[in-house]
Amino acid sequence: MDVSRVLSEVVRTLLCLLLVLPMAHARAGDVDDELKGFIVDQTITHIGHLFYRHFSERLRDISRLDFNLVVRERPSARWGSLVWVEYEQGTVYRRFLSPNTAELQAVAYAAADQVKETVTRRRLEILLQDTTDMDRDEL
Repeated sequence: MDVSRVLSEVVRTLLCLLLVLPMAHARAGDVDDELKGFIVDQTITHIGHLFYRHFSERLRDISRLDFNLVVRERPSARWGSLVWVEYEQGTVYRRFLSPNTAELQAVAYAAADQVKETVTRRRLEILLQDTTDMDRDEL
């Protein structure tokens, strides 16, 4: 009788461990699963690639780059190229670039400064957001 009681306690303990361990591992892995520090180049033209090069150069110089960005471009024969930068599926910078490459570096550096400030502001807003009634993904 004692042996069966001990066996049932051991089986119950093992079952509890089997249920708890996968959940603890999943929670610990959530933080490290996301890769950060990427600036994805989805530009098309020479002007777009130059903008991306100067933009990413400046951003790597002034920031730790612990976030991901996407630089996109839509060329237009009439207006030049529309370039925009996305952070977490939202646009944080948008501008038309003329074919003149003389002032492109200054424009890209100013864009990098503006994007860094915008990303920092958005992160602070998320941290200070009141989520007592709803979780962040429900808002």
